[in-house]
Amino acid sequence: MQKKWIAILTITLVLVIDQASKIWVKTHILYGDGFDMFGLPWAKIHFIENEGMAFGLSYGGLTGKYILSIFRILMAGFLIYLLKNILEKKEPTGFIVAFSLVIAGAVGNIIDSMFYGLIFSESYFHGGLATLFPQEGGYGSFLTGKVVDMFYFPMFEITWPEWIPLIGGDRFEFFRHVFNVADSSIFCGVVSIILFYRSFFKAEENNSKTLSSDEMRENEEIHENTEPFSSETSGQETKDENPS
Repeated sequence: MQKKWIAILTITLVLVIDQASKIWVKTHILYGDGFDMFGLPWAKIHFIENEGMAFGLSYGGLTGKYILSIFRILMAGFLIYLLKNILEKKEPTGFIVAFSLVIAGAVGNIIDSMFYGLIFSESYFHGGLATLFPQEGGYGSFLTGKVVDMFYFPMFEITWPEWIPLIGGDRFEFFRHVFNVADSSIFCGVVSIILFYRSFFKAEENNSKTLSSDEMRENEEIHENTEPFSSETSGQETKDENPS
């Protein structure tokens, strides 16, 4: 498969899973509610919304929302431009997949910000399910949609001892942030690039060396197979030129 199609397939698959999960949660779970996954108390589906940054982070009210949305659209466009250059340079497949994961995650959350305010009714805290394409219109405008988050893994929590400066007595929970498929895609892509960047290119270099060795071996075999034929032909030509 061509690397271009690998990138397209990766981005499309992540976007479909991300948007399907968000739409289902938004229209089937009350805001603030959820359930345990696989019966595990530390692995939950917990529906909340945020203003658009990863892992529930937000910034600066309505003006900040517009700024953040526009910035992310520009950044996604820049990442797509970089991916185009990466594909033209025929970079390693693993690197292309990781980079595509980052793009897919960024675009997934941008879709929420751009359109969810237009196509969904408001989700009120324990107050009723949201409706897709409500007759009265959406809860917001273009670029003011809220990002849907649902994955919550409160594995453990502690209270810091009082003697620790600044945080003494505070409660600490791991992992307290609620996130979505798009956030996970960005995280996995970035971590893969950081951890395996050299491995991606080393594997590609080894493949290139293997291909070069195979090509050289094939050329040698072709040369060996053609040598006897050339010798016989040369001998026959000599006999023809010097008849006895």
